[in-house]
Amino acid sequence: MERIFVAEDDESIREELKTLLEANGYKAVDAPPCDLALLDVNLPGENGFEICRKLRMHSDVPVIFLTARDSAEDEIVGFGVGADDYIRKPYNSSVLLMRIARLLKRQFAPTTVRGLTLDLSSMTAEYGGRRTELTKNEARILACLMKKELCTKEEILEDLWNDSLYVDENTLYVNISRLREKLKGIGAEGYIRTVRGVGYRF
Repeated sequence: MERIFVAEDDESIREELKTLLEANGYKAVDAPPCDLALLDVNLPGENGFEICRKLRMHSDVPVIFLTARDSAEDEIVGFGVGADDYIRKPYNSSVLLMRIARLLKRQFAPTTVRGLTLDLSSMTAEYGGRRTELTKNEARILACLMKKELCTKEEILEDLWNDSLYVDENTLYVNISRLREKLKGIGAEGYIRTVRGVGYRF
């Protein structure tokens, strides 16, 4: 079940959104980690733009601004801080759900790099027509490496934490070792290399 972070200061709208999301198979949460963030701009304390900017420092989850601020300047700022979509209130429930579904589908679309395909929706890796199943930890580690090619141990651990997977450094070594063996089993040997003192390279 995908987790959607809802940042909305109007209690009635927040409850309306949570009801809508949960009726359509999502889990509404009050803070990251999440699979998608739904942010108002006008919030007490940090505004939505600041929340989005901070989220983008360590996460690439889809972000939708849902706000009454309807100027072109606000929309430009929203996309500038990393939003994927900008929807003005009052919103249409069906349109909002469609846009959420589209962004989540894109988020979990299969990724192919150098002949190796990772499918996060089915938790599998495929190479040369051969496929192996991955654990959630292994899939997230591989996704991180395929996205950046060189990842520090800290970056991988932070990425796993953002996905609610609590892994320490020793457990990371075990997961990397198992992932290498699974990739070797489908012919993708040598795809994950250790960069001594730094992390791992894909």
